[in-house]
Amino acid sequence: MNNAVNLETLYIRIRTDKFYYLKFILEAYDGLGILSSSGIHKEIVLLRYPAEQRANLFGMLSSIAEILNPYRG
Repeated sequence: MNNAVNLETLYIRIRTDKFYYLKFILEAYDGLGILSSSGIHKEIVLLRYPAEQRANLFGMLSSIAEILNPYRG
């Protein structure tokens, strides 16, 4: 039996000084997502998440979007 979880992929742009903030939040919610550096640009990160967590993840991201916004002054 295969218990592998298929993960969706999302690239997002965040403030570089908020990488560990977002990583900490994701780790606090067990199974919500995995954050890593994209390797493309410092402000673009790779977020992998189970499809069944999409609504929870996007809800959480919406609630902290202003904090993560790389374009805010």
